[in-house]
Amino acid sequence: MFDGMPPGVDRIGALPDGVLHYLLSFLPVQETVRTCVLAQRWRHLWKSTTGLCIVGAKGAGSVRDLRKFVDHLLILRERTDLDTVHIGFSKFREEDVPFVNLWIRFAVQSKVSVLSVIHTNVNQPFHLDGLPLASWYLKTLVIHGVLLHGTFLDFSSCPALEYLKISSCVIHASKIGFRSLQHLRIFRCRSFLDHRIRVSAPCLVSLKLDGFSGRTPLLERMPLLETAFLNLGASLHDTSDDICLHYSRSGVFCGANDVSCANCLYDDGSTNSSVLLGAIYNAEHLELISSSGMIIFTRDLKRCPTFNNLRNLLLNDYWCVGPDFSALTCILKHSPVLEKLTLQLVSEELRTNVEMKGSYSSTERSTVIPQHLKIVHVKCYVVDEKVAEVLKFLCTLNLRFCFV
Repeated sequence: MFDGMPPGVDRIGALPDGVLHYLLSFLPVQETVRTCVLAQRWRHLWKSTTGLCIVGAKGAGSVRDLRKFVDHLLILRERTDLDTVHIGFSKFREEDVPFVNLWIRFAVQSKVSVLSVIHTNVNQPFHLDGLPLASWYLKTLVIHGVLLHGTFLDFSSCPALEYLKISSCVIHASKIGFRSLQHLRIFRCRSFLDHRIRVSAPCLVSLKLDGFSGRTPLLERMPLLETAFLNLGASLHDTSDDICLHYSRSGVFCGANDVSCANCLYDDGSTNSSVLLGAIYNAEHLELISSSGMIIFTRDLKRCPTFNNLRNLLLNDYWCVGPDFSALTCILKHSPVLEKLTLQLVSEELRTNVEMKGSYSSTERSTVIPQHLKIVHVKCYVVDEKVAEVLKFLCTLNLRFCFV
């Protein structure tokens, strides 16, 4: 493109308007507007960028510092469609809330395809106005550090929405429904409701639920699901409402047999149905991780579905509890086409220091082992007593291990 240009020529300025509009979209809006002084060619380019990056001078900042500039920007812009809008801030006051909500509505009216709202101070969640989004064009939505009400989480008027990431948010909704969503990420969110949030996403292809605090959401059936990562508890373990209150003392679940354990006794209609496993039965790749004492997977195994398409499975030490290893045995029996099993017997804080690979030591296959299982990996920090107990159990299934 630049071949044959003499030295000293403005090569960037020689690019087509469409390319410059795209490149300017990655700059904070303040920097984008400042390009108008570069040359006559640049004078009005900022008015028609394909994206807006609304952030403070250092990447975040307060809404108060942004308000006047952004309001003037939106008035002076050409009424061209937007591909991307990123709104990021760290501080706000109550009187700032309507302005941010106005910026979001402006983005939606401009047919935005990718929208992100990032509030970095998660200790003071930002309050969206609660009105549902309505857009035929929105495909990707990322929300961080926000209080989300049920009306906002009604995405029935966003038929093109395919990807949603909600992180460090407070979710105040009885149900989240999606018509077209294919990829859902819920990371370190929490609910203060006394019942489970129902998640309805029949077209979902991939799911990641990581570190939910409060009552674990109840998933409705996801027949198209291919991949799921479910991490229950983790860093939010001490604030979960799905921990057996007696587990830390006894090392076993009371199983609703102790009237003093309100969490095991809790019943919102999900005790007679699966909370998680029943919805993800069609997945090909699963990672199922839980903190000790969490009752969800143990409860779901009583109604364990058959994972007819499951080929890759990763489990942590929650599933490997002796002496009978009933949880591990149960899910293996219900995974008839499983090809690879990984047991991650190491906490997230420690890196994997030891890795072992298992193989069959005889032609006689245990009834517990799926017929197509070819690879068994065991990862741990050190081969301690607990890991040795797991290996001993696996050896009873005619598996032998060697260090990798």
